[in-house]
Amino acid sequence: MSLIFECIQTDGIAQLSYLIGDDATGVAAVIDPRADVDVYLDLARGKQVDITHIFETHIHADFVSGTRELAARAKRAKIFLSHEGDASYDFAHEALHDGDSFTFGATRITARHTPGHTPEHLSYLVADQDHPDSPWGVLSGDSLFVNSAGRPDLLGNDQAKSLAKQLFHTLRDFYLKLNDGVILYPGHGAGSPCGADIGDRLSSTIGHERRFNAFLQLEKEKEFTEYALSTAPPTPTYYPRMKTVNAEGPEIIGTLPDVRGLPPKDFMEAAQQSDTELIDTRMMLGFGGGHIQGALSIGGHPMLSVWAGWLLDPDKPLLLVLESDDRLEDIVRYFVRTGYTRFAGYLLGGMTAWNNDGLPLEPVGQMTVHEIKSAGKVLQLIDVRSPDEWDQGHIPNARHLFLGELREHLDKLNKVKPVAVYCNSGYRASIAASILQKAGFGCVCNVPGSWQAWTEAGFPVEEASKEETS
Repeated sequence: MSLIFECIQTDGIAQLSYLIGDDATGVAAVIDPRADVDVYLDLARGKQVDITHIFETHIHADFVSGTRELAARAKRAKIFLSHEGDASYDFAHEALHDGDSFTFGATRITARHTPGHTPEHLSYLVADQDHPDSPWGVLSGDSLFVNSAGRPDLLGNDQAKSLAKQLFHTLRDFYLKLNDGVILYPGHGAGSPCGADIGDRLSSTIGHERRFNAFLQLEKEKEFTEYALSTAPPTPTYYPRMKTVNAEGPEIIGTLPDVRGLPPKDFMEAAQQSDTELIDTRMMLGFGGGHIQGALSIGGHPMLSVWAGWLLDPDKPLLLVLESDDRLEDIVRYFVRTGYTRFAGYLLGGMTAWNNDGLPLEPVGQMTVHEIKSAGKVLQLIDVRSPDEWDQGHIPNARHLFLGELREHLDKLNKVKPVAVYCNSGYRASIAASILQKAGFGCVCNVPGSWQAWTEAGFPVEEASKEETS
């Protein structure tokens, strides 16, 4: 008989959750579950354990918590939530405090209060029951990441400095006092906006982070606070909404939302309703070749969860255009993870059926990097990557307008002059091109391959000056 320890990686939102259990006693805990909880139930069933405990590290801002959903479906499971830092919740749960311990066979899990990312944040030490004071692992949630640490600014400017100070003491007074061999199991991997430049590896050790993590090298509180606040990536617009949803208690949906299929003419009628949002989930070249007028391009990739959160109103029912009808379940999962559960329907048979019915199409132009280089200043060239990406180099003559904030800066662009949009590979550029086209820009082009293609072609790169801003 042995310990069960599984990391569940959720791409797109770059979230890491965990199942810890004991196959001798047949019990297990899940830490920080996502909204589509089948993965935990299937995993527990395969390992022949029953989920009895659900722990959260904190009130999440970047995805819908699956605690209530999982508790409703794993009948013996109880929810355990931090009552440190004056946290409050509007749904049934058990209170957790610093020092509370739980045993799963030969393994002990101990909650420790680690504020800074949020006031109530808990981390969980994992130790053998025979050696409870010598933990071999720590589930760090969003307090300490590989190569990074949790951002302290998500509760607004009023609390940012005080949380940064708390994070400084959490890192120095808790994490740096752990032995070098303790394995770090964070709540997010690379790509999450919950920390700056999170490393690619899904785990690390305290010793490795002690040597190489920039957040652990700063020995003065003031210096750390300035660094933590200045390096934080742009805050996604949906984060405050997720905080509210997760504190109040996400709705229990039982299964994935049912989405009805609509034949092309019915779909066209539905798309003309002002209370719906039309989303084309095909990838950029399919969208560029021809799409339904007014559609927003958000390709059917796990990153859809993030960009739906940035750009869509959760109260508007969604109409979906799919690459193929069998992608429906995957696409719905991506939406559910950031709180989108209202669907007006999907286009039966996709764009093939639409085309066969002779219904109108609208294209988006595609320009190669070679054409971009030849065009020069004739184009408005827009870089929609993150500020960090822009700072590391960009195409000469480009203007930086971060995708998440593009709609707020459309008045800075000329609607008549041709526009070309690029990102790292073209995914985000396709989203941006659809936003511009929907806003009435006359000639809009996406750049397939985008920055990757530009650099692979060996074309010149310009570095951002300190005076440049988004």
